[in-house]
Amino acid sequence: MTRRLPPLTALRAFEAVARHLSMARAAEELHVTPGAVSQQIKQLEAFLGQPLFKRGKTLTLSDSAESALPLLSDAFDRLERAATELRSGGHDGPLVVSTPPAFAARWLVPRLEDFQTQHPEIELRLLATRRLVDFALEDVDCAIRFGDGRYPGLIVERMMPEAIIPVAAPALAAEISTVADIARKPLLNDQSHTDNLAFPDWETWFTSQGVTLEAPLRIKYFEESNLTIQAALSGLGVALAWRTLVKDDLKAGRLTWLLDRTITTRLGYHLVMPPNRAALPKVKAFSEWLLSKSKPVAVASQAGRLF
Repeated sequence: MTRRLPPLTALRAFEAVARHLSMARAAEELHVTPGAVSQQIKQLEAFLGQPLFKRGKTLTLSDSAESALPLLSDAFDRLERAATELRSGGHDGPLVVSTPPAFAARWLVPRLEDFQTQHPEIELRLLATRRLVDFALEDVDCAIRFGDGRYPGLIVERMMPEAIIPVAAPALAAEISTVADIARKPLLNDQSHTDNLAFPDWETWFTSQGVTLEAPLRIKYFEESNLTIQAALSGLGVALAWRTLVKDDLKAGRLTWLLDRTITTRLGYHLVMPPNRAALPKVKAFSEWLLSKSKPVAVASQAGRLF
């Protein structure tokens, strides 16, 4: 049977404009210019022989366009699922997970042997990058992302909340009994957080702790979280660190949580998945395993409390 369909590019442009009710936002989503989107809409209206929008100060859908939109959105969802099946060869392809490098090295990789033992049939590939992936364009099944949990259009599973704590190697921690003592020690600065307003620099942290600095701080700078934590493990100084990234080191006694000081945040780690991949058996297995491993673990602080 021969199908008489409008151009798919024009249909895709219409579906995006209809969802956003904005040419500009649709163009941003489709990575084209607003003029290109407008031309596609005109082409589709010419093919159909009727307008799709009531144009005024704001865009509104015509009655027929409003009725057709849910069907068209569902059709594109099905096309995306079909493309995923073709690209991955069905359910048997490797499971590709995008994750921040420091989280991969300090939390995820040490636990992966358990996942592989439980699911030897799943080939796992880690994409360690701080860059956000585009699920529509890249062959990635799911991603671990750090943030506030707002990821429109994706299924989001909150793994664990995050906080900031001061840590040091046990020998150095033994010399510290007050926050003022910390100010007299070498300090390790993680510069990968310079754009994160939730993560303070050392001067801001001391101010938040009620300490007036009497002498210049001795700060050593590192470009990445993993390097900063490794420097703390080596006894080079005191570091402010995301609690999740040092949890295993605290539990093993390789690092000490100083003075029970904590800065809580609204941030955390989340597993995010596009809806068309969340139901794949390999993604579902990884999701269930990951969430089971994300349960809180008791960790002792220098003050003897447990988290």
